[in-house]
Amino acid sequence: MKLTKRLLKIIIPIVAIICTVAFTPWDALWIWAAPLPDTVKEQVDNAISHNLDGIIVYVDKKGKEPEFYSAGWKNRDNKIPANPYALFKIASISKLYIAVAAAKLINKKNLSLDKTLADYLPELTGRIENANQITLRMMLQHRSGIPDFIDDPKLPWSNLPTNSNEFLKLVLDKPADFKPDSRYRYSNTNYLLIGNILDRILGYSHRQYIKKEILDTLGLTHTYSLLNEVDLKDVVSGYYTEYDGDLKTQNFVISGGSMVATAQDVGIFLRALNDGSLLNHDEQAIYSSIYVYEHTGLLPGYSSIARYYKDIDTVVIMFVNTSGENSWTTLEVVYNRIVRILHKQST
Repeated sequence: MKLTKRLLKIIIPIVAIICTVAFTPWDALWIWAAPLPDTVKEQVDNAISHNLDGIIVYVDKKGKEPEFYSAGWKNRDNKIPANPYALFKIASISKLYIAVAAAKLINKKNLSLDKTLADYLPELTGRIENANQITLRMMLQHRSGIPDFIDDPKLPWSNLPTNSNEFLKLVLDKPADFKPDSRYRYSNTNYLLIGNILDRILGYSHRQYIKKEILDTLGLTHTYSLLNEVDLKDVVSGYYTEYDGDLKTQNFVISGGSMVATAQDVGIFLRALNDGSLLNHDEQAIYSSIYVYEHTGLLPGYSSIARYYKDIDTVVIMFVNTSGENSWTTLEVVYNRIVRILHKQST
């Protein structure tokens, strides 16, 4: 037994190293292993040499003026430099706003966490398996078992539907991924359906509700629900490693994935969500029981991370207008190095 434990202490680290070498893209491994720069600016500038088209970083340290960083291209074809104040497709970071809206309506008794999908959208009974067992809570927490429409090979990425119900059709009459509340699996369909539920309960678009109750409350004038609400020249171009063109005009209309914003607006929202200034006490308690306080986003041409670090009271937002191949791994390594720099600076 003693020999086995000793061997395990030797073998486990070796296996970990082998797995790292075998499964981590080499470019990301070199970034990870390189000496840590002294400043965020140096790290942002260095990141562009690792097949990222453009990068925007927003840092909000409590009690200090926000810091803005950018490198690379806003539009590489026209050689327009990255602009830290430009609009960006924030993809699934949008789900945070949906969850906040739901928490507010739950607190007002307009919604119930324990009512089912069949209660709110009865027309889906028999079209989505277990609709009479899947609660709003399960959808908010990605514990519904409803398949993710993103996984359907028939999703027409080259010609995306302009109506979200066309996306919903991709999962109708399909078997559930698992029994409701038996486990967790992220599914964009959950938040598509929550958006539909909010619309029905409110009697108008939940996007209007989000603007009034969240964006206007926080003074966020550079956050939009849909791409067609903005001037495209203000939006960062998006690039996919296996496609030559600019993906900026691709309009993704799904609830919980459609929003466009600046890094600063996302940062202001995220701080307010985390420090309790956005929600009242009861709303905050509800939100804490249903969703997370940070998020990532990914669409063709657009990758993003939004997180708050309580130990250093700092919000860090990072946008990269590249997706595909190993770009996400590179993004995460660069982001984590920036956070390490900020922790080092705070000591």
